[in-house]
Amino acid sequence: MGKALPSTDAGFAYSRADFEALVDQALSHARKLGSTAAGAEASEGCGLSVSVRKGELETVERNRDKSLGVTVYIGQRRGNASTSDFSRAAIEQTVQAAYDIARFTAEDPVAGLPDPDDVARPEEQPDLDLFHPWDIDSARAAQVALACEQAAFDTDRRITNSEGAGVSAQQSHFFSAHSHGFSGGYASSRHSVSVAPIAGKGAGMQRDAWYSSMRSATELAEPRAIGRYAAERALARLKSRKISTRECPVLFESPLAAGLLGGFVQAVSGGALYRRSTFLLDSLGKPVFAGHIDVVEDPFVRRGKGSAAFDEEGVRTRPRKVVDAGRVEGYFLSSYSARKLGMKTTGNAGGSHNLTLTSRLTQPGDDLVQMLRKLGTGLFVIELMGQGVNYVTGDYSRGASGFWVENGEIAFPVQEITIAGNLKDMFAGIDGVGADVYNYGAKTVGSVLVNRMKVAGS
Repeated sequence: MGKALPSTDAGFAYSRADFEALVDQALSHARKLGSTAAGAEASEGCGLSVSVRKGELETVERNRDKSLGVTVYIGQRRGNASTSDFSRAAIEQTVQAAYDIARFTAEDPVAGLPDPDDVARPEEQPDLDLFHPWDIDSARAAQVALACEQAAFDTDRRITNSEGAGVSAQQSHFFSAHSHGFSGGYASSRHSVSVAPIAGKGAGMQRDAWYSSMRSATELAEPRAIGRYAAERALARLKSRKISTRECPVLFESPLAAGLLGGFVQAVSGGALYRRSTFLLDSLGKPVFAGHIDVVEDPFVRRGKGSAAFDEEGVRTRPRKVVDAGRVEGYFLSSYSARKLGMKTTGNAGGSHNLTLTSRLTQPGDDLVQMLRKLGTGLFVIELMGQGVNYVTGDYSRGASGFWVENGEIAFPVQEITIAGNLKDMFAGIDGVGADVYNYGAKTVGSVLVNRMKVAGS
């Protein structure tokens, strides 16, 4: 998976062969000390970040880091240690530290490496095309960022200020192995262009932002288009006002809808389930979403931001339906949380892999304009503030801004309001999902229409 790791000519200081040797050295020393099982991972990352503001270069940052992490088991006792020093002496000291921690750690009956049967073999690790280094220097990156910001200023003279624009080019690679038969690793990249313009003056100022993030720089949105769109978003928010407190339907813009999907993932993840700290306890096989909603996980999307042929433990991943016609068909479990629950790992140590939420009611023409028509009269939310989600109860309360919609048309921008509900009711009350699909990290979803929420205003 990823690309077969390039050697040091890809901008890395270490090759795949170097990492294999370092990991082997760590595992050999763990065996020598008397560990019953062990795992190790060597990794390296490097990149460039450039920011500009109001036509001037602000910062140029180069980052390069490396790490070797070791996990040692003595029976059911586990110890972890890491180092950024790759000398033989430092690696042996790190393994010794992990071993000593394990010696003095209490036994945990479910601790241990994944079962050998769950481990991804080399033939189960396809190339997912995740590594596309961006050959860009700081001068060129600054030009891209400046063009993006200037496009925002050129959109309208009411764009009076800017929080800046930025370009980031990042790449990394790793190799991991453990004593239950796993070995694997790959290189990956992630690049982005972003801008945050400010419209208006004084107390009436409004800001917004937009960005593009991709594995390959050739797939990034055109910088000037990013700038123009961010400016249009900021301009649309001018003359925002409060509205009175009420109950109404709420349409979440697609980037925010990805956050609702993230809330579901958190509520049905192993840690929350075995600690019994989730409002979706024992939800397997039960209806949680409206009956027209499906959620699919596909780890094998080429160039996908959540793509991986194995999870952080080396467990094979597989495509699956997580929600089928509103019913929960699967949790998100690591080997540890699965054992805690008396279940099998789902290959989700480290998180979910390319989730897509869809509705069986969505038509190809259900763009944002059509979704506003479906909303009718209600609130269209484009920004959320605060962390007001209680995953134990499902209670949801967030500061919000967006637009008041009447008869399917945007009437005026709104701000300084709070939207509230319960995630259980919100999931069950999804009336529609737009075809205006947006990819936010490892989640892809269109705008989401929730039939009823409380809106607190003036």
